[in-house]
Amino acid sequence: MSELHYLDLVEATRLIRTKELSPLTYVEALIARIEALEPKLNAFLDLTAETALKAAREAESKVARDESMGPLHGVPFGLKDIIDVAGLKTTAHSKILADNVAAEDAFVTARLRSAGGIPLGKLATHEFALGGPSFDLPWPPARNPWNPRTMPGGSSSGAGAAVAAGMLPGALGSDTGGSVRNPASCCGIVGIKPTYGRVSRRGVVPLSFALDNIGPLTRTVADNACLLKAIAGHDAGDPASARVPVPDFAADLGKGVKGLKIGVIRHFYTRDLVAEPEMAAAIEAALETLSGLGAEIIELSVEPLQVYAGCNRVILLAEAYAVHRKWLRERPEDYAALTRERLVGGAFIPAVEYVQALRARRRLAAAFNAAIAPLDVVVTASSMDPPCEIDDAEAIAGTYARQARAPFNLTGNPALALPTGFSKSGLPLSMQIVGKPFDETTVYRVAHAYEQATSWHRQRPPLAAA
Repeated sequence: MSELHYLDLVEATRLIRTKELSPLTYVEALIARIEALEPKLNAFLDLTAETALKAAREAESKVARDESMGPLHGVPFGLKDIIDVAGLKTTAHSKILADNVAAEDAFVTARLRSAGGIPLGKLATHEFALGGPSFDLPWPPARNPWNPRTMPGGSSSGAGAAVAAGMLPGALGSDTGGSVRNPASCCGIVGIKPTYGRVSRRGVVPLSFALDNIGPLTRTVADNACLLKAIAGHDAGDPASARVPVPDFAADLGKGVKGLKIGVIRHFYTRDLVAEPEMAAAIEAALETLSGLGAEIIELSVEPLQVYAGCNRVILLAEAYAVHRKWLRERPEDYAALTRERLVGGAFIPAVEYVQALRARRRLAAAFNAAIAPLDVVVTASSMDPPCEIDDAEAIAGTYARQARAPFNLTGNPALALPTGFSKSGLPLSMQIVGKPFDETTVYRVAHAYEQATSWHRQRPPLAAA
């Protein structure tokens, strides 16, 4: 209780329900934390302190009156600034939407509020969830709490930085080519891209309708499962929303991995792209840990990583250009140079290539799911390298291409990134756990077993500890 800013989300909800923790005290502690670290990390675009304090007082009154409370009662959360909150600006970290005030909550915002959660602010992102760390926008890019000279990943950059630094117990980001899992990997926390269709995107600024997902970032697996439970569910307002039951994603967390069959796609990080040695070694050590816990590790070969990545790139850029075509013609100078350069590439993708990519997507997804059918989950790399310097444009461009996240946006499978250790320079290392469609429960089960067998999730950034 002495470090409220690092209180786990699930524990915070328990303490609030048992009247051992005041929601107001909790929110005040997080606001103080944000104000102390924000000048160094730039994680927030809008800190809604006053409205959060008001909501915390109301939550405290409910507790005092023993009224019915939701599963997130009195717990603050943050939102990547492409997700609508009624009455607040949704800027997408761009001049284009600098004055865009949301008329109503996004589906996921409303779900978190109905669960008792308290919005504490809008978080930095790469512009329109696509560019990279840009210094030619009105707001500076977020920085990594493990080393503020390095990037926190993206595009859900502020979410990763804020959660890792103890500014928030959890936040929501978006993931079109890995944008939840990248900051989770870079910041040493947990982030999941749920199964495509598991979480509604209504009220979220689109990038690629065929690939966009919303997912939570947290410091622990149990917290992540709790947040996903709150936001998952069918929404008729999103044409891609799946009408499937929402299970208790935390139900199997204590079951361990004994007897489970875990595939490993090594060729993604040893042949298709060669991961930095420390990253690869950490994944192998994680597999040894899972094997020691009783899992059977089985090597798996699928299509080369470049096949998935190339198909994902065509769909993403073609659809992103369709979203931005009007603004690119009318206001090109209002984009960051990096974002504009990436978006314009979509203008040169012929319709036939886009259609062929959509066809290839179906084939790749069917083949991948057939390959993993005998397995419970699959492990592979997330990033191939630790975070690089935030102002090294060449390194950042190379780092973004060196990842194994995009395949699972393409196939739609749930994929979770979590920490596997630290490099010699003290930066987070990570791996990815991939499940069968709509089987996030098993992904969480394996991730939790590994997490509990290691101590990486308990380590704190030196900046945040200062």
